[in-house]
Amino acid sequence: MEYMLLIHADPAGLQALRDAERSTALAAYGAYTEALSKAGILRSGERLRDASAATTVRVRDGKTEVLNGPFIETREQLGGFYMIEVPDLDAALSWAARCPGASHGAVEVRPVWAMGAA
Repeated sequence: MEYMLLIHADPAGLQALRDAERSTALAAYGAYTEALSKAGILRSGERLRDASAATTVRVRDGKTEVLNGPFIETREQLGGFYMIEVPDLDAALSWAARCPGASHGAVEVRPVWAMGAA
């Protein structure tokens, strides 16, 4: 079954790190990505640009609204994701707990609802 691991964190936290600490944090993500790949469960994963680069689209009463930047009221932002394929939720949760983002933010685990599936 496929699961998406959504990594939420306060972007100010990464920016506040010294260069050496930032390098260590990024290396931890590299090692985690390699572990997912070696386990044969990584389907995809990417880091996202800062939410200030986002554009939000909404349609209300047939009219399209386009808003620059995120339209959320939270300190934490979606910073990246991994798509994995594992046997069950317990395995997905185990991998989520190993994600570096779980130690400084949160990792939301969501089963993927394949298009066309009931």
